[in-house]
Amino acid sequence: MSHLKQAGTFPLGDRTVNRMGYGAMQLAGPGVFGPPKDHATALAVLRAALEAGVNHIDTSDFYGPHVTNRIIREALHPYADDLVIVTKVGALRGDDASWSPAQSPAQLEQAVHDNLRNLGLDVLDAVNLRIMGDVHAPSEGSIEPQFSALATLQQKGLIRHLGLSNATATQVAEAQRIAPVVCVQNQFNLAHREDDAFVDALATQGIAYVPFFPLGGFSPLQSQTLSDVAARLGVTPMQVALAWLLARAPNILLIPGTSSLGHLRENLAAAELQLGEDVMTELDSIGRG
Repeated sequence: MSHLKQAGTFPLGDRTVNRMGYGAMQLAGPGVFGPPKDHATALAVLRAALEAGVNHIDTSDFYGPHVTNRIIREALHPYADDLVIVTKVGALRGDDASWSPAQSPAQLEQAVHDNLRNLGLDVLDAVNLRIMGDVHAPSEGSIEPQFSALATLQQKGLIRHLGLSNATATQVAEAQRIAPVVCVQNQFNLAHREDDAFVDALATQGIAYVPFFPLGGFSPLQSQTLSDVAARLGVTPMQVALAWLLARAPNILLIPGTSSLGHLRENLAAAELQLGEDVMTELDSIGRG
């Protein structure tokens, strides 16, 4: 566990988690749909992550759908006292693996109950509202009805903390007028830097920023600069990309996902990688060039 501590910790609501966590999305089948190719390995990856010191897992009941949460429950329930499981609501999967908005109060309440049931919990540590105005990027628009519905469920004791995914700064401010926001989950990585100022603004408020697709997602990061830096340091390009995120801001919490034990170990080892100022400047040029 000690090597994860080298990356530090950050508050997630009233809990403190290691900044290197784990994202469960890839435990589902191809296209985040259906069961995993290797069920036993999926269980082993989750257990190995916790044994290594991971105490922050990101999931959703629309992964699969229902697949990743049931695997998490099978692998880890009863849960360790320090484990924080963060889920998200706001979408549904069609029989054809399509992604559809599910943003009505009734749909959000049903999603919360689905997460509770499939994870085997009485209360969810944190729930992110996945904003679906533009599926692929944040877009402006009021989220008052949706966030108010989740705030009501929080008041009923079903949710401890609330967050937003695929959100703008305006939407975070709107949500904060309804209930506290403990985390924001947007796309951000070395090559996708639109949220640079947003990350820093959230840091000043003590709000965690949790980048999804930290390694590029379905299109892995490709950069000669990244490859050159990795070769000099004797590590993989993906380890450098994760280490850059950890060095970028203290409020960044990482949730790299994988269904491979080997890749899990590589990802977690990035917590030990220290990047010098000159290396950070060189890497910064990837997203700002």
